[in-house]
Amino acid sequence: MPLHADQKYITALLHHDQRLISEIYQRFAPNMKAYLLSRGCSEDDAGDVFQEALIDIYKLANDKQFVLTCPFEAFLLLLCKRKFINKTKKTSLTVVTNGEEDAYTHIPDDANAGAAEHVAQVEKEQLVMLVLDEMGNCKEVILKSLLKKPQEEIAEELGMTYAYYRKRKSNCMGELAELVRNKPQFKELVS
Repeated sequence: MPLHADQKYITALLHHDQRLISEIYQRFAPNMKAYLLSRGCSEDDAGDVFQEALIDIYKLANDKQFVLTCPFEAFLLLLCKRKFINKTKKTSLTVVTNGEEDAYTHIPDDANAGAAEHVAQVEKEQLVMLVLDEMGNCKEVILKSLLKKPQEEIAEELGMTYAYYRKRKSNCMGELAELVRNKPQFKELVS
């Protein structure tokens, strides 16, 4: 898919471009807030949801291969919707529906599909990181293996032989995959 012109907002978040970040807040925050408030979200929670969505996008932007293929607004809206729905699941909040899907009728359906793909990627990465945090010393092995360093050097840093490091890394990756597959959230993400 081709790069969308709104990739500039992803780049702005990544490079802390104050002018474009300010534009993100001025251009998108009022609509996101209005949408969330119309669904029963409090003003404070609406601000938190917006901030958390931008943080997720920033984290995704750190993956240098992330390419925005849909309008930024569609991606941001879907992230905010999902974050709000997840927040309601964790609390006793009720999502309000008013018969209309939302006030975002100007966003074409193909943009929503592209945004959904990006959001799914964010949610999968978050699930992997959540599981990784629970893995003890495997976490260090896996995170170090992602560095752009010779694997022999990493083995030495970890105080392992290269052969043992490769075996340990393979076992840890298998364990990570198994733990992720066994999480209830995984089943929701792949269905």
